[in-house]
Amino acid sequence: MTDPTNGRTDGRRSGTPRRRRLARTAIGLTAVLVLSVAGAGAWFYHRLDTNISTFDPGGVATSRPPAPVPVTPGARLPVNVLVLGSDTREGGNDALGGGDIGVGHSDTAILLHVYADHKHAVGVSIPRDTLVTIPSCKLQNGTWTTPRTNQMFNEAFTVGEFPNGNPACTQNTVEALTGLRIDHTIVVDFRGVAAMTEAINGVDICVPNDVNSHDIHLKKGPQKISGQPAVDFLRARYGFGDNSDIGRMKRQQAFLSSMIKKVQGQGFSLPTLLPLADAATRSLTVDEGLGTAMKLVDFAQSLQNIKLADITFVTTPWRFAGDRVALVHPDVDTLWALLRQDRTLDGRPTGQGDPATTPTGPAPSADTVPTGPAATGTAPSDGTAAATAPVASPAAPTGPATAAPVTVTVPIVVVNGTKTAGLAGRAADTLRAKGYQDVTLDATGGGRLTTDITYPAAQRAGVEQLAALFPGARLVAESGADSVVITLGRDYEPAAVSPSGGPSPSSTIPSTIPTGIADNARTADTDPCANLTFG
Repeated sequence: MTDPTNGRTDGRRSGTPRRRRLARTAIGLTAVLVLSVAGAGAWFYHRLDTNISTFDPGGVATSRPPAPVPVTPGARLPVNVLVLGSDTREGGNDALGGGDIGVGHSDTAILLHVYADHKHAVGVSIPRDTLVTIPSCKLQNGTWTTPRTNQMFNEAFTVGEFPNGNPACTQNTVEALTGLRIDHTIVVDFRGVAAMTEAINGVDICVPNDVNSHDIHLKKGPQKISGQPAVDFLRARYGFGDNSDIGRMKRQQAFLSSMIKKVQGQGFSLPTLLPLADAATRSLTVDEGLGTAMKLVDFAQSLQNIKLADITFVTTPWRFAGDRVALVHPDVDTLWALLRQDRTLDGRPTGQGDPATTPTGPAPSADTVPTGPAATGTAPSDGTAAATAPVASPAAPTGPATAAPVTVTVPIVVVNGTKTAGLAGRAADTLRAKGYQDVTLDATGGGRLTTDITYPAAQRAGVEQLAALFPGARLVAESGADSVVITLGRDYEPAAVSPSGGPSPSSTIPSTIPTGIADNARTADTDPCANLTFG
């Protein structure tokens, strides 16, 4: 039963957290990579099960991007894991980081995309100050908020003021922002960072300069750290470069790479894994899909073939917007498109994987017709910030063409709300190729940033399926409407139509890596002393 004081389903009550917004490490990838402890005995799995905490699944939006569909029966699918760091001070965490009384925060978020071949992965860091739309999220009393535009990304974790944070709201925000369906969400706290680094006898890192700021003291140069110094290295912002969160993310990516390298180097022996698995599970809060030791082990086993050189970390293409961060378009749109199409950052297709030999946890639901509270709220499209993401409609699925769309029984009007000539015509061609025949154009130009779809309420089911062709579009039911009106914004990227009528796999994929992606990327085997600060 969910504890109404903190949104957990494990029955544990939180202690008193504190307010200082310090960044947390994204250690979740390592946590799941090291849980392959088959043969350890039922007693140990039971111990791990009692360690794991889960969050309330009722807070996950029902209006979500669709799940990918396997090309052949049994083929592996890509997996998206959202890893969050928490600054909760319960359970001994207060001894590892100071702060004022307040709700739990998460200043660190990494979206891990594991490709369908399960041999490559990309970890995308999302700056905490990024301006986004926070969609409808569930509160402690069971009601749902209305979407809020132009909000800092890390505010999503505080919605509802749960003492341990609101991971479901952050997951909803990432899905709306990216058009990617999140399969699993993992939250790691201070205590987990300290315990896991101690369990593997330290992690090799590099400090770019002496740091003596905000009660954090670190010496310059390569060194091995664990416990409290590891927490300090990962949460410190001041004393490095320009003191920004951007530089902090660079150090967190380097740390995570080094930790993965250490675990892989020691091998997956029981003497190494048992204490690490125990430390990891005591620090994790996860979705119910990873809520048992066996589920975590199965998922970890599916990741063991990923080499360090085949893991890439990238920060979302960004720019400063005053004291906040704006996403850079179209580079960030290209990044999300690459991941939705399961392509590497240089645009290469990986293809769906071979039939899996080990399970990867419960298959995500393939609900493609969204309903529920998260689908009801709408947000104004005021064009005040380039970084603001609308409440997203389902992203277009990758792979083979989907089944014929639900019939829309009223005319469809496509309006060009931009200054790009011919955009409405190209959108109309895409609709006709998908079987929509009663399509007319209105070529009026303008400066609209985002795409809106207005429709008669009775056409909801059909329009929600149609909206998959316009990822990120805002859906608005209008009383008395007699047609579906699609007003295109600058976020719309027309798909090249193939002879078969489906979108071209290479549409929206550039011939070279956009600068905003290339300049913010590093592979996990990069020199740990390289590119550790910003400014």
